[in-house]
Amino acid sequence: MSRKIAIIGLGLIGQSWAVDFARAGAKVMLWDNVEGVSDVAISKIKNLIKDLDSANLLDELPQAIEKRITVCRELHGALSNAEYVQENTPENLDIKHKVFAAIEANALPNAVIASSTSGLLPSDMFHGLVSAKRFLVAHPLNPPHLIPAVELVPGPATDTISLNTAHTILEETGHAVLKLNRETPGFVMNRLQGALLDEAFRLVDQGIIKPEDLDVAVREGLAVRWSVVGPFEAIDLNAPGGITDYIDRYGPMYDDLAIGSEGRADWNGSLREQLSVHRRAKLSLDQIPSRTQWRDAQLAEIALNRKSRKLKT
Repeated sequence: MSRKIAIIGLGLIGQSWAVDFARAGAKVMLWDNVEGVSDVAISKIKNLIKDLDSANLLDELPQAIEKRITVCRELHGALSNAEYVQENTPENLDIKHKVFAAIEANALPNAVIASSTSGLLPSDMFHGLVSAKRFLVAHPLNPPHLIPAVELVPGPATDTISLNTAHTILEETGHAVLKLNRETPGFVMNRLQGALLDEAFRLVDQGIIKPEDLDVAVREGLAVRWSVVGPFEAIDLNAPGGITDYIDRYGPMYDDLAIGSEGRADWNGSLREQLSVHRRAKLSLDQIPSRTQWRDAQLAEIALNRKSRKLKT
């Protein structure tokens, strides 16, 4: 990839995106409006690149990737000649509106601008922009330099050219891209995660299972299968006659379960404290950074395995 990419906002997601694009060969320009953030971010970015090298996930020396990353002190410097912009500022509409207006004023006229927001709707974020047709959401799962899926969510004014350009660039970066036909609260991945979380909270709230055993059910069960095939393909493979056969065989069982009819568990009730006590007994707050590094190392192993499988096919 010989492109110029601008990363605006350098928190965890912005750092990960910087590594992601630079590893793919792009020239990456970084900018954050908070004093000192850029300097901290570049140090963390270098560490992420070293971690990828240790996991055998780089095709070149770390120093070569680092050379493609530049910290800019001014927004217009980061946006100069960038054909794609990935915005990662806080989940606050007022902040987003100011940032997008500034990006619009300084970016190339044909640059595509994507937001990493986890849940703010494009119609709210991009309202009032003169060139709203080139704005969209490109929502990753954290961390995007290790998890392939990215969902593209258009706003009411987003045009096909911008969507297709974002799709092409992200695929060049190595991502698996899913496109929504229109916006919806929570997009797709958060809605799927939310449905599972609601049922997980409910099962624990009703005393049916302990939190640690619920994690086993997903981590050692469903997640293992879903890491290879998605839920529709999984049930298509789980009945001799495919997905329609599965629906005929097991549909009545799921009807009887009537999942969702009992109402949501109260995430802010006594269950909140119960789950907090459980998690802090497993992991103190000051251990979260090191556990996050462990998680990323596990994801790196999965990424290496996926890369090996692709080379063999």
